[in-house]
Amino acid sequence: MTGGADVTEGGTGGGTLDGVVVVDFSRVLAGPYATMMLGDFGARIIKVERPGTGDDTRAWGPPFDADGTATYFNAVNRNKTSVVIDLGSEDGRRQALELVRTADVVVENFRTGTMERLGLGYDDLVAVKPDLIFCSITGFGADGGAALAGYDLLVQAVGGLMSVTGPEPGAPTKVGVALVDVITGLHALAGILAALAHRSRTGEGQRVETNLLSSLLSSLVNQASGFVGAGVVPGILGNRHPSISPYETFATADRPVALAVGNDKQFAQLCAASGRADLATDERFATNTARVSNRQELTATLEKALADHGADHWFALLSPLGVPIGPINNIAEAFDFAEQLGLAPSVEVPGSATPQVANPLTFSRTPVQYRSGPPPLGDNPTA
Repeated sequence: MTGGADVTEGGTGGGTLDGVVVVDFSRVLAGPYATMMLGDFGARIIKVERPGTGDDTRAWGPPFDADGTATYFNAVNRNKTSVVIDLGSEDGRRQALELVRTADVVVENFRTGTMERLGLGYDDLVAVKPDLIFCSITGFGADGGAALAGYDLLVQAVGGLMSVTGPEPGAPTKVGVALVDVITGLHALAGILAALAHRSRTGEGQRVETNLLSSLLSSLVNQASGFVGAGVVPGILGNRHPSISPYETFATADRPVALAVGNDKQFAQLCAASGRADLATDERFATNTARVSNRQELTATLEKALADHGADHWFALLSPLGVPIGPINNIAEAFDFAEQLGLAPSVEVPGSATPQVANPLTFSRTPVQYRSGPPPLGDNPTA
């Protein structure tokens, strides 16, 4: 499956970050996701890996691609070269410092204090590269949480995400992907880009820091704001929304659909198309506030109306009316759906044994680049 995403082979010409050099000491997910995005934008990414094993995710399989590489590693490491350095040795420290002399950005996600112990902390590196942008990603910050291991599942648990996720009260559930790592990688990316913009105006580098817990709390948006602003501690609502109805999954004649009705007009269209136009003027359901208060009765009534036909029927009928509805797709169906919409969700990348998931951004003048697949360990020993 390949889409129509732009592929730029060789060099870094034409990218938004053309000429920017990033030395990437990070591994696993949050840091590598951020640096892959920088690479997609044209930056040169030099991935520093430990001897023998490299990034942990090289071994995180199955599944593996046709070359025997873990697809987990492939997910976040295109557009990079790999250099193997023993950072615990004096020679390794010297090699790392030489790389940093040529760099604009350094990214690291070691435990707090590790880079300092290696002689590669912020103060050490700005001594050789004064305008350096140094991005640190930790699990719980550099102070009280410095000793805690920053794994996504742990942060989903202690950060409140699992407390609002699951089928029912008493059954907290993690999200089906390492979402906190991805969110944190995006925050790191935003911080790095902001620091690059500042440096372009002033010539000043700076330290950028983010952590998994703070990124998650920020990303809890309305749920976090409800607590901070009103003292409301939300709980698990399954697929329902705390403030909108109908906004959940519903059974149909064959498989469930998701309905995300956000206003009264959409609700009226839903009611009319499902043969229950009377519901839109029923005082129990006429406004969103009333629908939330009478959610259980509304859900039972709508499911009875939707039971006459299958998910595809309701999707085809309601979507043109502006009613937000969709079937519960698996990953394969989701990619097929994106293809049908012309979104080009995957792309062939030079040197990659398998397609890559496409970058979701497009630029009218500086298109996203797919120069190379994930690198073999130590493919660029002279970087």
